[in-house]
Amino acid sequence: MPPVARRYDPQRRQRIIDAAIRVVGAKGIAGLSHRSVAAEADVPLGSTTYHFTTLNDLLVAALRQANEGFAQAVADSPALADPDADLAAALAGLLGEFLGADRGRAELEYELYLAALRRPALRPVAAQWCETVSAALAARTDPVTARALVAVMDGISLQVLLTDAPYDEPYAREVLARVLRSA
Repeated sequence: MPPVARRYDPQRRQRIIDAAIRVVGAKGIAGLSHRSVAAEADVPLGSTTYHFTTLNDLLVAALRQANEGFAQAVADSPALADPDADLAAALAGLLGEFLGADRGRAELEYELYLAALRRPALRPVAAQWCETVSAALAARTDPVTARALVAVMDGISLQVLLTDAPYDEPYAREVLARVLRSA
């Protein structure tokens, strides 16, 4: 019997990451295992351990991917390039889009982000997200104010997600404007 040829599957790693994000979304981080991800991605169990030796490796990849969306939206915001644009209003609008587009996705992203509290391997990725967004905002303000804006947006997001309160864009705009005025 001739040896079985390996199936060429260049998207397998990405499908595993996407599956991990879906598993965490459905079952939480406690429900994440190589076996649950392999089943969700419809790949052999060995594929998950080949691409991600540990669950922390898989969580790092998932967190990195989850963080990309909002950081890219901030970086692409026309308000960063226009010194006359209302930065507080633009950021409040972006935050509203993030929280309003898919609340489940926002909750998932914060679950992965906050997992860094208990999983030190995730901390560099969480810190990288803060640094990336802060660096983008520093184009319009100083680095300290940029970090304060990120902290405020994180705080507002967590309050909305944890209390099931509706997002209050005028409130967010006012708080962000106060941080900018204090700079």
